[in-house]
Amino acid sequence: MSEWCNFVRVMKYKHIFFDLDHTLWDFETNSYQTLQELYYHHNLSSRGVPTFEAFYNSYVVHNETLWDRFRKGFISRNDLRYKRFRATLLDFKIGDEKLSDALSDQFLQILPGKTALFPYTVEVLEYLKEKQYPLHMITNGFEETQLLKMRNTGIDRYFTHIITSEVAGSLKPYREIFDYAIGKAATTAADSIMIGDALDLDIAGAYNVGMDQVYFNPAVPATTLQPTYTISCLSELKTIL
Repeated sequence: MSEWCNFVRVMKYKHIFFDLDHTLWDFETNSYQTLQELYYHHNLSSRGVPTFEAFYNSYVVHNETLWDRFRKGFISRNDLRYKRFRATLLDFKIGDEKLSDALSDQFLQILPGKTALFPYTVEVLEYLKEKQYPLHMITNGFEETQLLKMRNTGIDRYFTHIITSEVAGSLKPYREIFDYAIGKAATTAADSIMIGDALDLDIAGAYNVGMDQVYFNPAVPATTLQPTYTISCLSELKTIL
């Protein structure tokens, strides 16, 4: 009986949707390396930023705050792009917009070239490809940046459709981006599953359109919302799909 149940479970989903940042592409490692390059290239210690860690920690706070405001529609894409570095420098009493704008532009130039992926990313994508699952991406990132990340790591070849919030005209967790992605894939929510790290974006968004979810985030356990599946390593997807 257990073998039969496992077979039914394997065949349940016809399309698989992934998140990119923090799920496949190691955003923390890649952004850390990029910010480190910028800190030393611009010799920010001579401008009053005492250490790289101080610069990094300040940036992370402002970036997360501004991304939250962007997702809620309070600020524009350009506001997000430039204000996070302006706010970071102002923490160290540096009111140099020319410098902050240079950091903003160079960050988005360098970041997509970083290639750190989470363990087992390629192995799992190969496994799903061999099982002939159509794979799709749903990401809140900017179109050009996200496509470059995927091309530079070589994982773009696994995906049939790459849906960014910029093209879809909607951000996760809103229904519109999921409906757009489901339409592009010519499937249904019931036949699909979403894999992502963010409870409030990937998991809640998929849940609200009737799509099963795999929550990948060992550091932050699920609380009010209980995902269909929870994993702490991407390799565990082989037990689900």
